[in-house]
Amino acid sequence: MTVAAHAEDIKPAVVYDLGGKFDKSFNEAAYTGAEKFKADTGVEYRDFEIQNDSQREQALRNFARRGLSPIVAIGFSHANAVEKVAKEFPDTKFAIVDSVVDLPNVRSIVFKEHEGSYLVGVLASMASETGKVGFVGGMDIALIRKFACGFKQGALAQNPDAEVYQNMTGTTGAAWNDPVKGGELAKSQFDRGADVVYHAAGGTGLGVLQAAADAGKLGIGVDSNQNGLHPGSVLTSMLKRVDVAVDTTFTDAMNGNWSSGVEVLGLKEGGVDWALDDNNASLVTDEMKAAVDQAKQDIISGKVQVHDYMSDQDCPV
Repeated sequence: MTVAAHAEDIKPAVVYDLGGKFDKSFNEAAYTGAEKFKADTGVEYRDFEIQNDSQREQALRNFARRGLSPIVAIGFSHANAVEKVAKEFPDTKFAIVDSVVDLPNVRSIVFKEHEGSYLVGVLASMASETGKVGFVGGMDIALIRKFACGFKQGALAQNPDAEVYQNMTGTTGAAWNDPVKGGELAKSQFDRGADVVYHAAGGTGLGVLQAAADAGKLGIGVDSNQNGLHPGSVLTSMLKRVDVAVDTTFTDAMNGNWSSGVEVLGLKEGGVDWALDDNNASLVTDEMKAAVDQAKQDIISGKVQVHDYMSDQDCPV
């Protein structure tokens, strides 16, 4: 293994999850990171949008056979495929976002989504006039319940009397790409009195944000900054910096700083945050900003512990 690789030595690639690279959310954050790397270095990358689960292994193997490296797989659903293909190509560098694959040539990148979700929960409670807020998840898996639990903890920390409604969209990969169902779930929560709804649902969440805008309520975006999708109707977005993870992975490989193992990115590491820009500035009062800044400091310092549903699948709030 060379100590210092040169730019021309790497041929990076990205394999997106279901929903495609322009989902305005999770996959698009990965695309943004790859594009930033290309703009900064002039190094081209290849990418592939899977259409079904069977293409995961096929896409990774095709890239590896063609000498691409590092190959970044976006989403926990790639775990089995990454494990299999990385064993077949031990000299190829792989990375996976949202899962851990324990192999010497794989970098596993996971996020403390519960910390970012706690922050937007605080904001949701403060913005709510009814004391009722909602969460719409995509696929019903522990990772998405991690978002929901952090959100609920933040909402109740700000308002112990708050009601938090929760719905999941489905149990298969199709749950990430069903904006109609997302909109229907959000509407049902609005009908029950919720006036702020947070989604962690990929493309399905676009329907949640649309329903909030249509109903004169507030939505909360996820992964990418979605504040601009419906300016004035999106309270904030919980940022999950998949873009930084992809950019850093490519850059490390190019500069000879590649490492395998697990990287955990939370508030302290700048891996998650909340979004404030011109699109939502009028919705966030100074009092709300002060409260969320305090919560952020308290989480980073350890004063506030946000429950991680992935380590203990029982949400205590």
